[in-house]
Amino acid sequence: MTRYIDEDLGGAEFRECDLTGARLIGVVMRDAVIDGLVTNLVVNGVEVSGYVEAELDRRHPVRVLIRSEEPTDLLAASRQLRADWIATVGRMRRTPGVERRSVNDEWSAAQTMRHLVFVHDSWFRRCCLGSTELFTPMGIGPTVEPYREAHGLDLSLDPDFDEIVSVRAAQAAELEAWLADVTVERLAAPAPVPDDDVWPPYARGRSVRQCLGTVLNETFEHHGFCVRDLDLIEARDAE
Repeated sequence: MTRYIDEDLGGAEFRECDLTGARLIGVVMRDAVIDGLVTNLVVNGVEVSGYVEAELDRRHPVRVLIRSEEPTDLLAASRQLRADWIATVGRMRRTPGVERRSVNDEWSAAQTMRHLVFVHDSWFRRCCLGSTELFTPMGIGPTVEPYREAHGLDLSLDPDFDEIVSVRAAQAAELEAWLADVTVERLAAPAPVPDDDVWPPYARGRSVRQCLGTVLNETFEHHGFCVRDLDLIEARDAE
């Protein structure tokens, strides 16, 4: 384990880092931001992740629906997520061009939505439905090879915003139609992931419910990222 002793890490940024088991002893931490998968976090002897999760559930009740095993709850979650995205798309339309602006090296809103196109194709169509069809070309997938440009993705594309919105609306409708008929037994069954080397490589052995959870969680989390960055853009424009 790397040890940093008497170092000035003020303003440091740790992006996509695995900090599992990290120990910060005798530190000064003011105005810090932690954004990621955080569990079993102890601050000054107090395990705080439970408090954080409870507050997030209070702010975003859809999180509780996303964790449910009941198809009716999951359908309600999908509908709420679609409504949230529709509202945010409407917000972006009031400021033309904002959907292609980015802050802090994050994806723009348009890129974020294109990533969700890819999430739907991979984690829902492949993993929940067992589809072997090519992915939607406009989707933005992982940066790792050999998946970056695999299975129909075309990184040269620059679709207009209306096209992205239309594709996402069709995908949301497809998911909701499936959820309206799915059973608890079907959700608990092993995911019918095709036997090939297409993304996601670690989906085999998971249940349909687990793969669906990835779709819903990604849709929720990336909406939060999108709103966060739109807020930042608006605040900077107002200065």
